[in-house]
Amino acid sequence: MYIFGYLLMGIAKVMDIVLLLFMWIVIIRAVLSWVNPDPFNPIVRFIHNITEPILYPIRSRLPVGFGGFDLSPVVVFLAVIFLRTFLVSSLMRLSAGLL
Repeated sequence: MYIFGYLLMGIAKVMDIVLLLFMWIVIIRAVLSWVNPDPFNPIVRFIHNITEPILYPIRSRLPVGFGGFDLSPVVVFLAVIFLRTFLVSSLMRLSAGLL
């Protein structure tokens, strides 16, 4: 059973790193929205293409309030924190129990 425990631990660590990177990409997207970057820049396009499929459904369901501020990055940020706390920690705990 220890092999399955190590497998779960590896999945949890990879998931934690991916969620952390996505959280930083959302933060960079929010900062980029404050300035007027070149929309044809490949880095800006990459960040937009990665985050838009997640941000658009949230943005369409949230009312635009608070002076027109986009609150969808905040919702995604909180969801990523929840997933890192709940899902990754649960997988690490489960894998520790199998070792």
